[in-house]
Amino acid sequence: MFPEALKAGYRSFVDGRLTDEAKRYAKLAEGQSPEVLMISCCDSRVSPEVIFDTGPGELFVIRNVANIVPPCETGGDFHGTSAAIEFAVQGLEVKHIVVLGHASCGGIKAYANPAKPLSKGDFIGKWVSLVEPAAAKAGDTSVPDYQTRLEYAMVGQSLENLMTFPFVRERVESGRLALHGAHFGIARGELLLRDPETGEFKPAADQAGRGPTSVIGCSEA
Repeated sequence: MFPEALKAGYRSFVDGRLTDEAKRYAKLAEGQSPEVLMISCCDSRVSPEVIFDTGPGELFVIRNVANIVPPCETGGDFHGTSAAIEFAVQGLEVKHIVVLGHASCGGIKAYANPAKPLSKGDFIGKWVSLVEPAAAKAGDTSVPDYQTRLEYAMVGQSLENLMTFPFVRERVESGRLALHGAHFGIARGELLLRDPETGEFKPAADQAGRGPTSVIGCSEA
């Protein structure tokens, strides 16, 4: 049976947002033109549309385990993340790509602390093996904040991997596309932005007064 919570949520949507934004939805039915591609983790606690308070049609979102962008490669047949990047950049012509990491990421933890595979296919283990280049940049594995460092480094690695796609590189170098890194702290709702020059993650300017925040550098990421 379809989950009752989802049916109730849909009824609320129909009675509220759909009614209030009927013209917007009618316009969206004709096509989409988001300016931002958001590459985020599939973690249920990290919803880009909620974090950035965006409406339908404003973000083109890719979600996967640990917000990983694989390097561009043409072997094999199934490239879900790469296909979505291709469509967003070449088809929708987005102007920005944001890689959004987050605290307590299970995918990053699965790489840092490998456990017994959940199935014979070990799909998680194979996917998070893509974290390895980031791990080489994250530093000492024995420090208390290692997982956070690795989360930051993976954002940087995904940004590097984006540049291996020729159509991304060409647009970035011509100034038609900008790449950004960010990290979301679930407990406090804190957003950190990655400095493209230093690799450091710093509080977004509009929340600088919310309290002390550590700044961790992953300058090689």
